[in-house]
Amino acid sequence: MTNGQGIRVSVLGDYGPFSRIGKSIGYQVTVGRSSFLVDCGSPVFQRIGGHGLKSIKGLIITHCHDDHKRWFTDFSLFSRYAPDLGRRISLYTSDDVNRGLIDSSDAALGSSLSPDSGRIVDIAYEEYVEFHPIAPRPRYRIEQHDLGDGLFRYRVVDRDGNEVGPERAKVFISPKRRSPRLLFRDPASGEWVEPATFYPFSSGTFYEKIETYRDPEGFTIEAINAPVWHGVPSIGIRFSTGRESLVFSSDTNHNLELWQRLCREKHDCGGRLTDPAFLGAAVIHGDINDYIQRVWSEERYREAVKAFDGAVVIHDIALRKSVVHTDYRDLDKTVLDRRRTVLTHGPDKITSSWVLCEAEKEFIIRGGGFAELVKGEEFPFDADFYHKEGGRYFACYRSDSGSHALLERDGILFLSTDPHRGDCRHLCNVEIYEDIGGEYFPMLEEKSSFYRRRPDGRVERITMGDEQSRGEIACNQRPRLGKRISAAVSGFPAAVPCNS
Repeated sequence: MTNGQGIRVSVLGDYGPFSRIGKSIGYQVTVGRSSFLVDCGSPVFQRIGGHGLKSIKGLIITHCHDDHKRWFTDFSLFSRYAPDLGRRISLYTSDDVNRGLIDSSDAALGSSLSPDSGRIVDIAYEEYVEFHPIAPRPRYRIEQHDLGDGLFRYRVVDRDGNEVGPERAKVFISPKRRSPRLLFRDPASGEWVEPATFYPFSSGTFYEKIETYRDPEGFTIEAINAPVWHGVPSIGIRFSTGRESLVFSSDTNHNLELWQRLCREKHDCGGRLTDPAFLGAAVIHGDINDYIQRVWSEERYREAVKAFDGAVVIHDIALRKSVVHTDYRDLDKTVLDRRRTVLTHGPDKITSSWVLCEAEKEFIIRGGGFAELVKGEEFPFDADFYHKEGGRYFACYRSDSGSHALLERDGILFLSTDPHRGDCRHLCNVEIYEDIGGEYFPMLEEKSSFYRRRPDGRVERITMGDEQSRGEIACNQRPRLGKRISAAVSGFPAAVPCNS
């Protein structure tokens, strides 16, 4: 059992797909002696190395955008061909995501040379990957029915392989893409819906029993779909120890107003649904959205609203309006709890009143809260604001004498040395500290100065001169800042000496 040791999260990468920083998305989650990767869009070999990858128990993929699975084929090849490894990757995801990985990885994994390099040989995906579903399998699916002589037709079948008639389900083939989509008649409402979108995983109408991975260390991993709205087949991930719950929401547009519209708005499909040609057809070439009467079920909406209850959530964010991500300005329209949420996947430059992820940080989740692990100690995130820019991370504290002003314009926060910009609202002044490995140091204003970590682990401030540079040991201010907050509550001053 986990014995209260908590859930550790090492952030391997947390930037978006078009970042100049280039670290993309990836996390290592560890409970006891079991360690899993959640997505592998970040450079995993650079971050944890081949030796570290050998200790990974399994890989979890939330969806098939490259910034979340970019290193999947390299990891697969490494696992198969590393001299002292030679095993398959244990992959935990949904059927839909696994099919996407099969399709997207074939060019890299589907063939190679024979052991004597004399022939080109075909290699099955299953020789690289041992797939473990953690999402329930659908009761109905589309299959290609072989008609002989190289011909086939699409049909809908149930789990026993029995064909389902067109009065209950139809196959839609879009002229814009090759993959067929399933239209299904909801038995409760009689409405035509796309079932993979309409139902939560907990619905027995379309899904079988939920698959849950149970680890010998005493925790579980399961996929959730209700709050995940991204366009491509996607899942969120929940780790549960009994005391702790950690949810990766994956890329999603989390907005209660949008979610309510998805489940409550019934679309007028005109006379298309009563057309005899539609009623009798098992396969239709056209746009499935012309025939979907409702996007989400009420059941999915209710489950989405409760999906994060009591959990620490790592949630994606966008700074400017993105149709497939949560807009920072819409966080007040979500059900997320600021005290239990870490924002990730953000742009290269962002200022936030919510805690931000950063590559190379390590979080510990205990009970219903989280802290940062720094040199074996746990520190709360007690800054008032957080800022990222150019691959650097800053913690900002309110201060009347602070050198920078925190400004707001159209719901977006940013820092400036000019508190009186006419197009912005001045919120407060702040003291800014640069975060280096979880330690806080006063932000340097001079371009000729910078911090660097020495081989002995201490941080040094370097000042460049015309002929030579000068270095001095810098003092970590994070303990002092935390005690200052405690003192402000108690009314007594606090000071922590710098023991360099």
